[in-house]
Amino acid sequence: MEEMIFKIAQGAPGMIAAIVFHEWAHGYVAKRFGDNTAERAGRLSLNPSVHIDPIGTILFPMIGLAIGGVLFGWAKPVPIDTRNFKQRNKAIFWVSFAGPLANLILGFLSALLFVISIKHLPDFSLKSSIEAMLQFSIMINFVLMIFNLIPLPPLDGAKMVSVFLKGEALQRYEAVSQYSFFIMIGALVLSSTGVVPILQTLLAPAYWLMSISVGIFNFIL
Repeated sequence: MEEMIFKIAQGAPGMIAAIVFHEWAHGYVAKRFGDNTAERAGRLSLNPSVHIDPIGTILFPMIGLAIGGVLFGWAKPVPIDTRNFKQRNKAIFWVSFAGPLANLILGFLSALLFVISIKHLPDFSLKSSIEAMLQFSIMINFVLMIFNLIPLPPLDGAKMVSVFLKGEALQRYEAVSQYSFFIMIGALVLSSTGVVPILQTLLAPAYWLMSISVGIFNFIL
């Protein structure tokens, strides 16, 4: 129990910041393209309480910890009405990309703060705990970024790809969404059992970004 509480304290700040910033970015860019649906719904905010999803933000991360995994979750998607976009395809692409881009920025910012703490801050009682939080923040942001760029409906990557498709090709691609849940579960089972390292392969770029971001700031600073 104490270990679970420690993991929550260590990982929750980074995870919550990552998913809240991700959703806020979607809403912010949507507004820039003419859709203020998220703002009218009170979702264009960095207040975590308006983005909490009972399953994705609370239940799923707790289950992950209970079975020995790490904190991983999601927030409620911000409402977007594509009918308000004047340049529909362009807007959908950039609104979809805004979430992963927000995580990329937050990941590099976390890496910067992590290196500053290690190299330039004197020792104090909570220093190691703060550095552990920043390490997790680096990881969760890059993992969320890469995961959401997977072109599988309804992830952000799929919406970005969809703007380049038309007619029957688009219909077939969108039809995949009804199987997405089973595809993800299958990939999770195959990866966790070691049969086919699907998730490990897909998320390898996230771990590369973790290493390179810390390395860059370590060299600069």
